[in-house]
Amino acid sequence: MDVIILQDGLYHLYPVTKSWFIEVTLPETIDLLSLCDVLRNELATYLNQVNKHIMKDGSGVFYGCIQN
Repeated sequence: MDVIILQDGLYHLYPVTKSWFIEVTLPETIDLLSLCDVLRNELATYLNQVNKHIMKDGSGVFYGCIQN
């Protein structure tokens, strides 16, 4: 699975690795959409005034996930 991040007008794919989930508690069974929601909540903050999930580190906009 890859995460899609919009940075400087370009979409970037970042492969998801186990290290992204070191401090995250996951349920025993989880599907792809739920996993994407967990990642979005960990990596981004929703800004209502712009209606976007902005990365917590300010690097771009969380756009979604794709299964490769």
